Amino acid sequence: MAAALAYGQNALVSHRSAAALWGLLPPADGRIDVTVDKGARRAGRAGVRLHRARLHPDDRSLRDAIPLTSPSRTLLDLADVARPSTVRRAFEEAERLRIFDLRALRALLGRSRGRRGLRVLGELLAEGSDLPPTVRSELEREFRDLIRSAGLPMPVANAVVAGIEVDALWPGQRLVVELDGYDYHRSRVAFERDRERDERLLLAGLRVVRFTAKRLRQHPVAIQRTIRRMLEGG
Repeated sequence: MAAALAYGQNALVSHRSAAALWGLLPPADGRIDVTVDKGARRAGRAGVRLHRARLHPDDRSLRDAIPLTSPSRTLLDLADVARPSTVRRAFEEAERLRIFDLRALRALLGRSRGRRGLRVLGELLAEGSDLPPTVRSELEREFRDLIRSAGLPMPVANAVVAGIEVDALWPGQRLVVELDGYDYHRSRVAFERDRERDERLLLAGLRVVRFTAKRLRQHPVAIQRTIRRMLEGG
């Protein structure tokens, strides 16, 4: 709040700082990103990373009374300065938090010619569907990165099939992958519940395979090989 107010009523917290306020990325130590109108004559201040840009009325928002860039503008600003993997994470988190507005983002991209972040966001929008996948844990995100790096078809994340929400689904191959992280499967009750889920999925004609977080991180090539064979009908 102090960083924004220091530059007048039209200044907005933006970029990485806005992404943290929206909950799209973890809070980062260091300078606060603030954007002012391109023609504003403002000197930099200690602890602030100052940006000058044209600000559309739709780019403005409030969160906890703090003036900041809208979710869509935050994603575009972030795409200008951050690695694509970081932008992807924020993009997916915006959808999970239900603050992703496809119409607003497309309108923003249409009036933002020449921005470096256009290519990154355009590629994310073009991946498979109009909405980014719902990714609910870091483990699921790692799994999707693993599938993507192997050049395999991307699954539907957090799909509901046979009345059960599953981590990953390839509908055409009727293949389900469930990811077992300790934080989510540490009790005997959870263990039994997972086996009941698997039985229901099998009875519905689906193939189910489980991967632990440890195996995902220590044996990624083996998992890629297994998924490829199962998708090919092996």
